Amino acid sequence: MREPASDTGLTIAVSKGRILEQTLPLLADAGIELVADPQSSRKLVLDTSVSDVKLVLIRAADVPTYVEYGAADLGVAGKDVLLEHGGDGLYEPLDLEIARCRLMVAGCPDQPEPRGRLRVASKFVNIAHRHFAAQGRQAEIIKLYGSMELAPLVGLCHYIVDLVDTGNTLTANGLAPLDPIADISARLVVNKAAMKMKHRRVKMLLSALSDAVERRRSAE
Repeated sequence: MREPASDTGLTIAVSKGRILEQTLPLLADAGIELVADPQSSRKLVLDTSVSDVKLVLIRAADVPTYVEYGAADLGVAGKDVLLEHGGDGLYEPLDLEIARCRLMVAGCPDQPEPRGRLRVASKFVNIAHRHFAAQGRQAEIIKLYGSMELAPLVGLCHYIVDLVDTGNTLTANGLAPLDPIADISARLVVNKAAMKMKHRRVKMLLSALSDAVERRRSAE
């Protein structure tokens, strides 16, 4: 097991953007609020209203790694990131039910089934490999970091694997979701050593966040 971030206190890794915005109300409901506004602060380690609880702001794709190696005790990461990472060395005890979307195969809806080897563009290389391999289909996975919808339009690939929220961007580019891979939401993940060595603190936070999720669900 990787050693936790510190002998005392808790460090929580969160990515900026939608996940942070939707995580903060849950943390506040659990009694943990940021001391400073993350939008106006350049700090990457943020103090909270609980003196020994810190938030660290990192890239979404790095959250599982920080937690696995003990640089953070806990983290909030999308299920897409966890599926791509593999989830080794982590506990995933709680679905926070925020930042919801779907991971889909998408492409031109009227395109005939390609013959031979498929070309698929995605930043989720591991997920795409596993998905098409499970279907017994040979696929060359082309890694892209952005403008995913452009790739099939210019002939770079037959399909893309990407996150879909409303589907409006796909529609605007003449594409459509074709094959669902997974329903995505943000999950709380915990370092295995922290779960053992800081069990009481971690369980208290888990309980408080679980209650916050339940209250949010009841209010919807």
